[in-house]
Amino acid sequence: MAKRDLAELKIPATAAFIPVAKRVAVTLGGQLGLSLVDLDELSIALTQACDSAIAAARDLDGPAELKLNYFATNRALVVDVDLVPGEAHLKTMAAREPEVDAELQRLAYEMIRCFVDDFRPEVEPRTGHVRFRMVKYLAS
Repeated sequence: MAKRDLAELKIPATAAFIPVAKRVAVTLGGQLGLSLVDLDELSIALTQACDSAIAAARDLDGPAELKLNYFATNRALVVDVDLVPGEAHLKTMAAREPEVDAELQRLAYEMIRCFVDDFRPEVEPRTGHVRFRMVKYLAS
């Protein structure tokens, strides 16, 4: 499965920038041949993933950003969403327990799973690092 990097996007971890992330995903997905339904589903999943990462950023004591990597394989479009805390906040996170509503988080993840073909969340509570991988397969 050959990997082809398509784009990398860094945005502030605020909801105002989610449309930018969605626009990039829809544009790239359209170029790869995803259907309109698949593009809509990817957009919904990406919105929820960004919202979840932004919610995790609220546990940080300062600014953070989202780093999105978009790449294609010969079968799929893959979008990684990483929450990147500021350097000063990495030191303070080790001493804090993040406030997580486990049920709300579970529901958000289940919603994402409804709209993409594969979803893998990774959460590191000690550092505040959150990473989501979403895969949308291309029609054969």
